[in-house]
Amino acid sequence: MDAVLLAAGLGTRLRPHTLTTPKPLLLVQGRPILDWIAAALPPPVERLVVVVHYRAEQVEDYLRRQKRFRDWVVVPQGNPRGTGDALRRCRDHVRSDRLLVLNGDDLFGAADLAQLAATAAGVLVHSVEEPKRFGIAYLKPDGTLEKLVEKPDLPPPQLANTGAYLFPRGVFDLEIPLSPRGEYEITDYVSQLASRAPFHVVRASFWFPIGTEEAWNRAQELDLSRVIPDRAAV
Repeated sequence: MDAVLLAAGLGTRLRPHTLTTPKPLLLVQGRPILDWIAAALPPPVERLVVVVHYRAEQVEDYLRRQKRFRDWVVVPQGNPRGTGDALRRCRDHVRSDRLLVLNGDDLFGAADLAQLAATAAGVLVHSVEEPKRFGIAYLKPDGTLEKLVEKPDLPPPQLANTGAYLFPRGVFDLEIPLSPRGEYEITDYVSQLASRAPFHVVRASFWFPIGTEEAWNRAQELDLSRVIPDRAAV
């Protein structure tokens, strides 16, 4: 299975640190965020497809030096137009029938990603107390996904979209429109897939988004070895 890592963002909320280093390469406990993500990927993943843009040469240099995955490719996202645009640029580079897709700048638990990878199609969610800060999952009566709604005004707790997905390769055959903010959103792919077939909702036991300097600092104190054991190289 291929894993698509979205690592093209500017990391503006973590400036000035990201003025010289792309956010996925910021260090957490001495290791780049991207390295923690690679370590958390489940055994079926044998190949990385990494979308790059901002300071792409640094991300490519990390991939050349890392020892976890021998098989990897970078996909430049020139003129970035959103996460949906990033994914669709991977069409000619993905080889597997199913693909794991993750934001390249958050921390995920290995067991949760393994559970997600076992689905035919799905999204990883995590309970949050401030739903207005996140995209929120609405569930059907059978527990599968109905839709994702961005920052709704709902009482807590709610299930937030973590930015980790399992897609069938058929996702590349879908057409999505420009969003009101002028971007192609990966969540529009999710909505289309969920309207056609069961889209599973996997509840994460661990997710740590690194969206602010405060969160980055707190990540330095987490017991990450408990949720992200080192995986063998492939």
